[in-house]
Amino acid sequence: MSATGNKKNNIVKKSLLALLALIILSFIGFKIYTSFFQTKETAKSPSQTVVTSKVDQKDFSVLFETSGNIVANNIVDIRPQVTNLVSEILIKDGQDVKAGDILFTLDDRSDKANYAKAKAIADDAQRQYARAQELLKQNFVSQAAVDTTRANAESAQASADAAKVVLSFDTIRSPITGRAGVINVFPGSLVSSSNVVTTSTSATATTSVGAMVTISQLNPINVLFTVPEANLSNLMTEKSKPEGIAVTVNLANGDKKIGKVYVVDNQVDTAIGAVRVKARLDNSDFALIPGQFVKINLQSKLIKDALVIPSQAIISNTQGDQIYIVDAENKVSIQKIKILAQVRGFAAITGPNAGDRIVVEGKSNLRPGMSVVEAKAPEASK
Repeated sequence: MSATGNKKNNIVKKSLLALLALIILSFIGFKIYTSFFQTKETAKSPSQTVVTSKVDQKDFSVLFETSGNIVANNIVDIRPQVTNLVSEILIKDGQDVKAGDILFTLDDRSDKANYAKAKAIADDAQRQYARAQELLKQNFVSQAAVDTTRANAESAQASADAAKVVLSFDTIRSPITGRAGVINVFPGSLVSSSNVVTTSTSATATTSVGAMVTISQLNPINVLFTVPEANLSNLMTEKSKPEGIAVTVNLANGDKKIGKVYVVDNQVDTAIGAVRVKARLDNSDFALIPGQFVKINLQSKLIKDALVIPSQAIISNTQGDQIYIVDAENKVSIQKIKILAQVRGFAAITGPNAGDRIVVEGKSNLRPGMSVVEAKAPEASK
């Protein structure tokens, strides 16, 4: 190749190198410009969609949830006090009775005869004592003889009174007003004052019944449950207030009954670390019966003018409990809080101010200083 051709090739190569250098310098200049001279408006990331709520200020009830059993306000097992045959049954299974109503009568023929005999002896002894007093006035007997007849009269009267008491045992009355349960005896059954009245055997079990019948007072009725000793101080504080502690009993069918705590046991059961509590309920519809299992809610504490937020808004990590607060420019910031109590998806806290706007949903990718936009509510179906 000639010298002229080599010279032309060198010129072309230099031109290409210059063009490549110019392209590289232009790309670097563009990157420097976009990194240092681009405005904030063009550099900011898109806003994140969130759901927000406002911090509410109101009284916050700290509810305690537990379970318990319905117990009768008053319950009596009717048992015989003497060994005798059942003569007549004057009530039916499940019948409502009043205090003093006759429930059963026993065979009283022998007891009536014994009482009549004792009464006759007592009457005769009383006449002997009266006669001795008349003779003493006429100086026919001594004072010692009169004293003896008086002692005999008093002893005979005591025997008659005892026979009358035994006779009264043959008529069994209800000591309380309530409802009778299942009657466990029949006319002609032999009953005694032992603990077990009857023993029946069926195809599935053998059952010993310790009473002729059980009378239960069903209205009002009580519910018995336990409260951990950690809640005892709050419970006693609320109980001392004039309005007392309201108790809500939730039934299996969804119905609710409202009652009030009327007694807290005077000692803690060390085996379970809890104290027994009893509340009284109206049961005029007889929807509750003793032994029934129920779920219970009671107010163990009332926080006045508490700051209340949805529990879903709380972020718990190694730095403690926090929430995101949205300012007027729709930017978020971290706010540390202290949780006072949480009940059914809401929490009473300290830290923010009433009316502050907080993030409830969409917190996972948020960072302080980011902009947010409120999620649109779904359109109502036509």
